[in-house]
Amino acid sequence: MIQALIIFVAQLILVPVLTLRTITMVKGMKEKAAALGMLEGIIYVVALGIVFSDLSNYLNMVAYALGFGVGIYLGQILEQKLAIGFVTVEVNIMNKNEELTSHLRDEGFSVSTAEVQGMHEARRYRLDCTARRDREAEFIKIVSTYEPSAFIVSYEPRNFKGGYITKAMKKNKKNKQVKNKADTSV
Repeated sequence: MIQALIIFVAQLILVPVLTLRTITMVKGMKEKAAALGMLEGIIYVVALGIVFSDLSNYLNMVAYALGFGVGIYLGQILEQKLAIGFVTVEVNIMNKNEELTSHLRDEGFSVSTAEVQGMHEARRYRLDCTARRDREAEFIKIVSTYEPSAFIVSYEPRNFKGGYITKAMKKNKKNKQVKNKADTSV
Protein backbone atom coordinates (compact mmCIF):
# COMPACT_ATOMS: atom_id res chain seq x y z
CA MET A 1 0.00 0.00 0.00
CA ILE A 2 2.87 2.40 0.82
CA GLN A 3 4.37 1.73 -2.62
CA ALA A 4 1.10 2.67 -4.32
CA LEU A 5 1.00 5.90 -2.33
CA ILE A 6 4.60 6.73 -3.29
CA ILE A 7 3.79 6.07 -6.96
CA PHE A 8 0.64 8.22 -6.80
CA VAL A 9 2.48 11.15 -5.18
CA ALA A 10 5.38 10.78 -7.64
CA GLN A 11 2.92 11.06 -10.54
CA LEU A 12 1.26 14.09 -8.93
CA ILE A 13 4.67 15.77 -8.97
CA LEU A 14 5.88 14.34 -12.29
CA VAL A 15 3.10 15.51 -14.57
CA PRO A 16 3.10 19.19 -13.48
CA VAL A 17 6.90 19.15 -13.84
CA LEU A 18 6.45 17.65 -17.33
CA THR A 19 3.95 20.43 -18.13
CA LEU A 20 6.34 23.14 -16.96
CA ARG A 21 9.24 21.55 -18.84
CA THR A 22 7.21 21.54 -22.05
CA ILE A 23 6.18 25.18 -21.61
CA THR A 24 9.72 26.35 -20.86
CA MET A 25 11.02 24.39 -23.83
CA VAL A 26 8.45 25.89 -26.21
CA LYS A 27 9.19 29.38 -24.84
CA GLY A 28 12.91 28.91 -25.50
CA MET A 29 13.99 28.76 -21.84
CA LYS A 30 16.66 26.12 -22.43
CA GLU A 31 18.29 26.04 -18.99
CA LYS A 32 15.01 25.82 -17.10
CA ALA A 33 13.70 23.17 -19.49
CA ALA A 34 16.88 21.10 -19.00
CA ALA A 35 16.67 21.34 -15.19
CA LEU A 36 13.00 20.38 -15.18
CA GLY A 37 13.78 17.53 -17.60
CA MET A 38 16.37 16.11 -15.18
CA LEU A 39 13.87 16.26 -12.30
CA GLU A 40 11.23 14.68 -14.53
CA GLY A 41 13.59 11.84 -15.45
CA ILE A 42 14.44 11.06 -11.83
CA ILE A 43 10.79 10.97 -10.73
CA TYR A 44 9.83 8.90 -13.79
CA VAL A 45 12.50 6.27 -13.21
CA VAL A 46 11.67 5.94 -9.49
CA ALA A 47 7.92 5.55 -10.09
CA LEU A 48 8.30 3.13 -12.98
CA GLY A 49 10.97 1.19 -11.09
CA ILE A 50 8.51 0.53 -8.29
CA VAL A 51 5.77 -0.48 -10.75
CA PHE A 52 8.06 -2.80 -12.72
CA SER A 53 9.51 -4.37 -9.59
CA ASP A 54 6.22 -6.26 -9.09
CA LEU A 55 4.01 -6.51 -12.16
CA SER A 56 1.52 -8.66 -10.26
CA ASN A 57 0.68 -5.68 -8.00
CA TYR A 58 -2.26 -4.09 -9.79
CA LEU A 59 -2.67 -1.49 -7.06
CA ASN A 60 0.68 0.05 -8.07
CA MET A 61 -0.43 0.18 -11.71
CA VAL A 62 -3.73 1.81 -10.78
CA ALA A 63 -1.89 4.32 -8.56
CA TYR A 64 0.42 5.15 -11.49
CA ALA A 65 -2.47 5.73 -13.90
CA LEU A 66 -4.59 7.61 -11.36
CA GLY A 67 -1.66 9.80 -10.32
CA PHE A 68 -0.93 10.54 -13.97
CA GLY A 69 -4.54 11.62 -14.62
CA VAL A 70 -4.79 13.80 -11.53
CA GLY A 71 -1.31 15.18 -12.27
CA ILE A 72 -2.46 16.31 -15.72
CA TYR A 73 -5.35 18.18 -14.12
CA LEU A 74 -3.01 19.82 -11.57
CA GLY A 75 -0.50 20.64 -14.32
CA GLN A 76 -3.15 22.51 -16.28
CA ILE A 77 -4.20 24.49 -13.21
CA LEU A 78 -0.56 25.34 -12.49
CA GLU A 79 0.03 26.43 -16.10
CA GLN A 80 -3.02 28.71 -16.01
CA LYS A 81 -1.93 30.26 -12.72
CA LEU A 82 1.63 30.90 -13.91
CA ALA A 83 0.49 32.20 -17.35
CA ILE A 84 4.05 32.29 -18.67
CA GLY A 85 4.63 34.37 -21.79
CA PHE A 86 2.62 36.84 -23.80
CA VAL A 87 -0.69 36.99 -25.61
CA THR A 88 -1.85 39.12 -28.53
CA VAL A 89 -5.45 40.22 -28.38
CA GLU A 90 -7.41 41.60 -31.33
CA VAL A 91 -10.72 43.31 -30.68
CA ASN A 92 -13.24 44.32 -33.35
CA ILE A 93 -15.90 46.84 -32.35
CA MET A 94 -18.61 48.67 -34.27
CA ASN A 95 -17.67 52.23 -33.28
CA LYS A 96 -14.53 54.06 -32.30
CA ASN A 97 -14.52 54.03 -28.51
CA GLU A 98 -11.97 56.52 -27.18
CA GLU A 99 -13.12 55.95 -23.62
CA LEU A 100 -12.31 52.23 -23.88
CA THR A 101 -8.93 52.88 -25.51
CA SER A 102 -8.02 55.47 -22.87
CA HIS A 103 -9.05 53.16 -20.03
CA LEU A 104 -6.97 50.29 -21.43
CA ARG A 105 -3.95 52.58 -21.78
CA ASP A 106 -4.48 53.95 -18.27
CA GLU A 107 -4.37 50.34 -17.02
CA GLY A 108 -0.96 49.90 -18.69
CA PHE A 109 -1.98 48.07 -21.86
CA SER A 110 -0.33 49.05 -25.13
CA VAL A 111 -3.23 49.49 -27.53
CA SER A 112 -3.02 50.23 -31.23
CA THR A 113 -6.18 51.20 -33.07
CA ALA A 114 -7.13 51.08 -36.71
CA GLU A 115 -10.20 51.59 -38.83
CA VAL A 116 -10.92 48.45 -40.82
CA GLN A 117 -13.45 47.43 -43.42
CA GLY A 118 -15.87 44.61 -42.68
CA MET A 119 -18.40 42.84 -44.89
CA HIS A 120 -20.38 45.00 -47.30
CA GLU A 121 -17.86 47.82 -46.77
CA ALA A 122 -19.00 48.27 -43.17
CA ARG A 123 -16.64 50.33 -41.01
CA ARG A 124 -15.29 48.64 -37.92
CA TYR A 125 -12.57 49.52 -35.46
CA ARG A 126 -9.84 47.18 -34.38
CA LEU A 127 -7.81 47.32 -31.21
CA ASP A 128 -4.55 45.38 -31.04
CA CYS A 129 -2.65 44.64 -27.85
CA THR A 130 0.19 42.37 -26.84
CA ALA A 131 0.43 41.84 -23.10
CA ARG A 132 1.61 39.36 -20.51
CA ARG A 133 -0.61 36.27 -20.43
CA ASP A 134 -1.48 36.83 -16.80
CA ARG A 135 -3.30 40.04 -17.83
CA GLU A 136 -5.38 38.55 -20.66
CA ALA A 137 -8.53 38.05 -18.58
CA GLU A 138 -8.25 41.58 -17.19
CA PHE A 139 -8.00 43.02 -20.72
CA ILE A 140 -11.00 41.04 -21.95
CA LYS A 141 -13.06 42.04 -18.89
CA ILE A 142 -12.40 45.75 -19.51
CA VAL A 143 -13.28 45.43 -23.20
CA SER A 144 -16.45 43.46 -22.39
CA THR A 145 -17.54 46.14 -19.91
CA TYR A 146 -17.31 48.88 -22.53
CA GLU A 147 -18.22 46.81 -25.60
CA PRO A 148 -20.34 43.73 -24.68
CA SER A 149 -20.76 42.72 -28.35
CA ALA A 150 -17.06 43.05 -29.25
CA PHE A 151 -15.44 40.27 -31.25
CA ILE A 152 -12.31 39.30 -29.30
CA VAL A 153 -9.65 36.83 -30.37
CA SER A 154 -6.38 36.09 -28.61
CA TYR A 155 -3.36 34.02 -29.50
CA GLU A 156 0.20 33.53 -28.35
CA PRO A 157 2.85 35.17 -30.54
CA ARG A 158 5.91 33.05 -31.27
CA ASN A 159 8.21 36.05 -31.13
CA PHE A 160 8.18 39.80 -31.46
CA LYS A 161 10.62 42.67 -31.79
CA GLY A 162 10.33 46.33 -30.82
CA GLY A 163 7.35 48.16 -29.45
CA TYR A 164 6.07 48.97 -25.98
CA ILE A 165 6.61 45.50 -24.46
CA THR A 166 10.19 45.19 -25.69
CA LYS A 167 11.04 48.59 -24.18
CA ALA A 168 9.43 47.60 -20.87
CA MET A 169 11.33 44.28 -20.85
CA LYS A 170 14.65 46.07 -21.49
CA LYS A 171 13.85 48.49 -18.65
CA ASN A 172 13.08 45.58 -16.29
CA LYS A 173 16.25 43.76 -17.38
CA LYS A 174 18.37 46.86 -16.69
CA ASN A 175 16.72 47.34 -13.30
CA LYS A 176 17.44 43.69 -12.39
CA GLN A 177 21.09 44.03 -13.51
CA VAL A 178 21.55 47.21 -11.45
CA LYS A 179 19.91 45.50 -8.44
CA ASN A 180 22.09 42.39 -8.86
CA LYS A 181 25.26 44.54 -9.03
CA ALA A 182 24.17 46.39 -5.90
CA ASP A 183 23.47 43.08 -4.13
CA THR A 184 26.85 41.58 -5.04
CA SER A 185 28.81 44.68 -4.04
CA VAL A 186 27.36 44.67 -0.52
